[in-house]
Amino acid sequence: MTNDTAGHFDRQYQTHLKHLKLKGLQPKTIEAYARAIRRMGGYFLQRIDELSEAQLVEYFSDLIESHSWSSVKLDLYGYKFYVMHVLKKPWIMPPLIKPPKAQRLPDIVTVEEAQRLFSTTRTLSYRVLYFTLYSLGLRLGEGLRLQVADIDAARSRVHIRDAKGNRDRFVPLPPATLDTLRRFWQVHRNPVLLFPNRHGGINGSATATTPLDAGGVQNTLRRVASDCGLKKRSPRTACGTATPPT
Repeated sequence: MTNDTAGHFDRQYQTHLKHLKLKGLQPKTIEAYARAIRRMGGYFLQRIDELSEAQLVEYFSDLIESHSWSSVKLDLYGYKFYVMHVLKKPWIMPPLIKPPKAQRLPDIVTVEEAQRLFSTTRTLSYRVLYFTLYSLGLRLGEGLRLQVADIDAARSRVHIRDAKGNRDRFVPLPPATLDTLRRFWQVHRNPVLLFPNRHGGINGSATATTPLDAGGVQNTLRRVASDCGLKKRSPRTACGTATPPT
């Protein structure tokens, strides 16, 4: 590999990063597509502008031996983005990968199981968060990002921002969930966040600028689910009949 090759790759990579940011992609997607080009650059000695189908088949065949299907798919999408937006070429490659279809049953939490989970969770902020996720049918990240201004009590709905696919949506707000969130807000009184972090204790929650830590929420959920004898990992099943946490 010559200095000219390395310099060219670095310039192309920086252009790749600029296009990723200008497209308004999510930070995780930007990092995944950027990582794809770094990894492919290392594999092909930074010569990736004129890769043939045979070379790509070889690369992805090697990659699947040490990485998940998800990583393989992201690398393919990252390189496709590079070809179309950096090289300004049409993507004419046939489908190179096809992950095996997994036959999975939906991970459903019943009302009774959810009730046990709520009552076993001792930390108030986690208990209210789990109930909110369950009653609104939200993903963990969507729940953690909720802000006071997202609650539209007059229309009985919640504004979910930056959801999957970088899209916003509205979900119905059950009266029990609204009442629970109002009572919880009276405890922390943060003017922006519905679920502020607890680093400064309950007194510090009012001025917190970041939400609860996702890792802490997930670890607690696993522990509580284990204590309840549940195998499910997520309460993300919309249901308005569960009793609100107290």
